[in-house]
Amino acid sequence: MSKRLKKAYILIKKHFLHYWQTSLWQKFVVIFLLFIFLIGILMYSFGEYYIIQQSNQPITLGVSFIPDYASYLGLNPQQTMKALLKIGVRDFRLTSYWTDIEPTKGHYNFSQLDWEFKLAEKYHAKITLVLGLRQPNWPECHIPNWATNEPSKTWQPQLYTVMKKVINQFKNSPSLQYYQLENEYFLKGFGNCTNFSRKRLIHEFNLIKQLDPHHQIIIGRSNNAIGLPIGQPQPNIFSISIYRRVWDASVTHLYLEYPYPSWYFAFLAEMQQIFEGKNMYIEELQAEPWTPNGLTITQTPLKVLNHALDAHQFQQNITFAKNTGMKTIMLWGAEYWYYLKVKYHDSSFWNVAKQEFKKAK
Repeated sequence: MSKRLKKAYILIKKHFLHYWQTSLWQKFVVIFLLFIFLIGILMYSFGEYYIIQQSNQPITLGVSFIPDYASYLGLNPQQTMKALLKIGVRDFRLTSYWTDIEPTKGHYNFSQLDWEFKLAEKYHAKITLVLGLRQPNWPECHIPNWATNEPSKTWQPQLYTVMKKVINQFKNSPSLQYYQLENEYFLKGFGNCTNFSRKRLIHEFNLIKQLDPHHQIIIGRSNNAIGLPIGQPQPNIFSISIYRRVWDASVTHLYLEYPYPSWYFAFLAEMQQIFEGKNMYIEELQAEPWTPNGLTITQTPLKVLNHALDAHQFQQNITFAKNTGMKTIMLWGAEYWYYLKVKYHDSSFWNVAKQEFKKAK
């Protein structure tokens, strides 16, 4: 043992014995701190083991893309998707909002998804298609106005009909790779959602399997969820979202950084592997600012947006995601990069993305 390690050992032993020989309360504190320390060491060890296991696997880098969001930002959705394809994006997570598919009861419109799939097929890109009521972007649960006031026993069969039509419309596309069922289904702290029935989720899962047994299903969890998702349904792949810098609207009214290190997410992925034998993807990595005070992107000054998340932090988030060991990373905010480029002539985010997709390729 080196002199430095020996000195540290003697120092720790001295302090440990000092506290151990005092009151019962101090002994309890020592035991509790030791327990937390050992738990941390175990979590870190499992996380590092996962990272080493995955180190030789290639990285798949993709984006979530929502035409409605691009339109809201004043962009042409088709031009936006084409621009993303030109910088090397070949993996897309696409939505199938019920509000877009069936804006009027009994009248179905697939035009938006049709051109997205055709464009992806032209460039040999891969698609993860989100199904169900709860899908990415506010208000999360995208229920059409005509169904809003109906009881769940009435609107649920109508939702299943929409899902059937979407699956049958696109299940034979060569670009379709996965389905994602709902989006952080049990997350109650975000979004205008009121129905969290596990029975409905199971029914939707079985519906997909029945209509298309050939494509795998992903179910996502929030980065703040504690524990293992061991209940039904059990998908082929679990995914997780990672947001690192968010606006706290409830207490501090300040920006907060989640303290989780990258190995924490590696630990979650390894636990998933051990207990359920299922891989984990990053379905949503923060790559645009979280706006303050309930404002939208277009209502927020550029200076504030850059304070919330600038191109340097965007790059750091990608590095952080890679350090988790998870090899499929889907970025959230692609429309925002193009918005900055077109509306503000700021290509900082766009250039970071272009460089990262080039490296991934």
